[in-house]
Amino acid sequence: MAKKYVLTKHFEGEPKKSDFIVVEEELPQLKDGEILTEAEYLSVDPYMRAYMINFKMPADMIGGQVAKVIQSRSSKVPVGSYVTGSLGWRTHTVYNYDNPSPGQLMPVEVLPDFGPYPVSLALGILGMPGNTAYFGFTELCQPKAGETLVVTGAAGAVGSHVGQIGKILGCRVIGFAGSDEKCQYLKKELGFDYAFNYKTANIKSALKEAAPNGVDCYFDNVGGEISSTIMSHMNKYGRVAVCGAIASYNDTTVPKASIVQPSIVFNELKIEGLVVSRWANRWQEGIMANLNWLKEGKLKYKEKVYHGFDKMVDAFVGMLRGENTGKAVVKAK
Repeated sequence: MAKKYVLTKHFEGEPKKSDFIVVEEELPQLKDGEILTEAEYLSVDPYMRAYMINFKMPADMIGGQVAKVIQSRSSKVPVGSYVTGSLGWRTHTVYNYDNPSPGQLMPVEVLPDFGPYPVSLALGILGMPGNTAYFGFTELCQPKAGETLVVTGAAGAVGSHVGQIGKILGCRVIGFAGSDEKCQYLKKELGFDYAFNYKTANIKSALKEAAPNGVDCYFDNVGGEISSTIMSHMNKYGRVAVCGAIASYNDTTVPKASIVQPSIVFNELKIEGLVVSRWANRWQEGIMANLNWLKEGKLKYKEKVYHGFDKMVDAFVGMLRGENTGKAVVKAK
C-alpha cells in the first residue's frame, strides 16, 4: 500500500493543507523491467507551485524524491540501490525503469556513488537544483572571469549554487535574499562579494554600491520590480537567465512591475528562460561537475530537513515563505 498526496483544487494564494488529501493506493505486482521504490527523501521546490496550474483537478502532486529500491525486476537496478527522479509526493512507487514514460521533468536514474555525502543531495546540489544552476548559468549567461553577476533568491537551493559557480569562474557576485541572517551566510560562508536584504535595502543604491560598473549577468529567480531594477543597471550585451518568478507565485493577481523593454533595447540584452529538462541528455555531466567541485571544497551546501511524510505541506509552504537557507527536503520517516 502506498500513500500519496492528491491536490483537489488549484491553489489560491498560499498553498493550504485543505488543498490536499492523502489517499492510500494498492500497488500492482511487478512486471518485467519494473522496480518498487520506497521514498527516503522528498523535495519541495518553487516550480511545483507554478506547474500544478496545468493539471486537471484532482491530480497527484508532482515532485522529486530519493527512493530506495525494495523490489526489482530490472537487471539494471539491484535491490538496495537508490534512485532519484520525478516520482511525486508518495511513499511507494512502481516504476518501469527499462521502458520509462517520456516527458518527465527529471529522469529517474540510479544514483552514482556520492562517497561521504548524503543521498539527499540528489534533490539539491547533486540533482535538479544543481543542474538548474550549472546549465542555466553557464549555458545561458556565458559568464567570463571579471564580469559581475547578480542573483535573486540567492539563499535558496538554486541561487546559492549559482553564486558559488560564479565565484569559481572568477565573477564578482552580488546576491539578494530575504533576511540579514541569509545575507551573512552568503558573504561569510559562500564567498559572495555583496549580499543585500531585499526587504530593507534600496535596490538602486545597493547596485550602485556593489556594481558601480554595471551588471553583466543576472540569474533571475523571483521576477517583479526587483528584476526590472536590476535589468536597468545592466551593461551592453548583458545576459539574463530567467529561472522563476517566486515573488508572484502566491499572488492571486499578476503584480505590476516597471517595463524592461527600454533596458533590453538600448543595452541589447539577451534574456532567456530555462526549464532544466532541456539538458536531460546531459544530466550526469552536470551531476559530476558539481560533485567534483564539492569534493574540491569549492561548493558548500545547506539543507533544511523536515521530518515525516505528513510534513510535506508544511515544508512546501515554509519553502515558499523563504524559511529555508539552501535546499528544503522532507525525510519520509
